[in-house]
Amino acid sequence: MSDSESEESHLIDNTTSVHQHECDDGSAIANYSRPSVIIANNVGMLFIISAQFFTACMYISVKILNRLETPVHALQLNIDLSQAVTFLCCVTYMIIMRIPDPITGPKDVRSLLITRGITGFFGLFGVYLSLEHLSVADATVLIFLTPLTTAVAGSILLKESYSTGQAVAGVCSLLGVVLVTRPLFLFGSIPDGGRLPEGTPAERLAAVGACMMSVIGNTGAYTSIRAIGKRAHPMHVLTFFSLWCTIISSLWMIISNIPVVYPTPWGWILLLMVGVFGFVTQTLLTMGLQRETVSRGVTGMYTQVLFAVMLERLIFGVMPSLLSIVGAVIIMSSALYVVVSGHGARFTARVLC
Repeated sequence: MSDSESEESHLIDNTTSVHQHECDDGSAIANYSRPSVIIANNVGMLFIISAQFFTACMYISVKILNRLETPVHALQLNIDLSQAVTFLCCVTYMIIMRIPDPITGPKDVRSLLITRGITGFFGLFGVYLSLEHLSVADATVLIFLTPLTTAVAGSILLKESYSTGQAVAGVCSLLGVVLVTRPLFLFGSIPDGGRLPEGTPAERLAAVGACMMSVIGNTGAYTSIRAIGKRAHPMHVLTFFSLWCTIISSLWMIISNIPVVYPTPWGWILLLMVGVFGFVTQTLLTMGLQRETVSRGVTGMYTQVLFAVMLERLIFGVMPSLLSIVGAVIIMSSALYVVVSGHGARFTARVLC
C-alpha cells in the first residue's frame, strides 16, 4: 500500500513538473515576444541598418560638395580623406581607452585584419571607379550583388547557415533595388531625366569590371570581419581598413599624378562631414557584422537605397516614382522578414536548450 502511495505521489510530482515546465515555456514565449527582447536579439542587424543611413548621408554630402566646388577626385574625397580621419579617430580612441595593440592589432587575427583592410579598399574604390562610365543606377544594381555573394561566402568558408528563406529575401531585395534605380541596361531609357554617361563600349565594359572588383572586395571584407568576430576590438578592424585605404590611395594618387584639390571653408566643412559619416558607417557596420551571420547581416545593406531615396527627396526635392515606392516596399518587407525569422530561430534554439 505504501508502495502504491509512493508511486502515485511520484506520478503527481512528475505531472506537476511537466505542467510547470509548460508554464515556463509559455512565459518564455511571452517574454521573447516583447519588443525589447526582439530588439536585443537583432542588435547586429540594427547596427547594420543604421550604418546604411550614415552611408547615404555621406553620399549626399559628396553630392552637395560636387555641386558647390571644383570636383574632387574619388581617391582624395571618398577614400584618402575620409579614411585618414577614420584612422586618426580609431587610434586616438584606443590610446585613450588603453586598448592593447592600437595599431598592430591582436596577433592571432592580424592576417585577417590585413585582409579586411586590403579587400575593403578595392571594394570601396571599385564603386567610384565604375561611376566614370556607368550611371548611378547601373552601378548600384551591380554593386548590390555583394549581399548575395557574401552570404554564399559565409556559408562556404565560415560554415554559417544560409536558409532558403534568406536566399529568397536576398533576391527579392535585389529586385527592389532594380525597381528603385531602374538601370539603363534593363529598362532601356534614362531614368528620372538623367544623362547617359559618356564612354565607349570598352570603357563601359571596364566600368562593369570595376563593379565586379568592388563586389569581390566587399565580399572579402565582410567575410573577414565575420571571421574575426569579437577576437579584435571594432576599432582594430576600422584602423586596419582606414590605414590600408589611406596608404594605397595615397600611393595611387602619387603614381597617377592626381592633383590635390583645396576647397573653400564651406567645402572643408562638407569634407569633414564626409569623414565623420564614413567613420560612423564603418563603426556601426563592423559592430553589426561581429554580431550577425553574414547571410542575415548583408540583407540589411539593401536599406541603403531607401535612405538615399528619402534624403534626396528631403534635400534635393527628388520625387520617387511609383516603381521606386514599390521597390522600397519590397526591400523593407524582405529585411523585416529576415529580422523576424532570425528572432524566431533564436527563440527556438533557446527553448530547446
